[in-house]
Amino acid sequence: MSVLVGKKAPLFESGAVVNGNQIVEDFSLNQYLGEKHVLFFFYPKDFTFVCPTELHAFQEKLAEFESRGCAVVACSTDTEESHWGWLQMSKEQGGIKGVTYPIVADTNKTISDAFGVLAGEYGYDEEGRLAANGPMIAYRGLFLIDRDGVVQHQIVNNFPLGRNVDEAIRMVDALQFTEENGEVCPANWNKGKDGMAATHSGVADYLATH
Repeated sequence: MSVLVGKKAPLFESGAVVNGNQIVEDFSLNQYLGEKHVLFFFYPKDFTFVCPTELHAFQEKLAEFESRGCAVVACSTDTEESHWGWLQMSKEQGGIKGVTYPIVADTNKTISDAFGVLAGEYGYDEEGRLAANGPMIAYRGLFLIDRDGVVQHQIVNNFPLGRNVDEAIRMVDALQFTEENGEVCPANWNKGKDGMAATHSGVADYLATH
């Protein structure tokens, strides 16, 4: 499992479903560089149980992310056609109809691997056959990427553990507070609370360049 905090987010172009119904072939996070923060999250599989609760939860809070100038983008190792089909199913049927933020198709698993969230390993057995050890799907990884394309926050949950969307919003607020005010955020900081003056040289150097 790699730690990407402080590093440039891996580059990719892939198929995706945008606006809930449109398949595009060359989706990239590069479109947000210099313009928006990005909350990029992975989920294991379409047509499952915990995953739709998360996707709907992010959709319910989408306006709050957008009001902060933060794009929300999801990704799994399913195909864009699978994403599209799931998007046509109602919430009552276990689907994600109504989700409008982009859902990336990491069909060849290279995006999940680059972000360090791909479960399982693969290789060739003694007879030369390709064999996988594990499900080869993405853990519940979440990455907050700044306008310069640098990862500022990441968490990775195992398959059964759904994430807290309000905490993701809090982290967007914390990052933007730090960028705008030149102060750092103590434990349990929330928007509207005071920050702290940055005294550590490493933090001060970061703030001076962002």
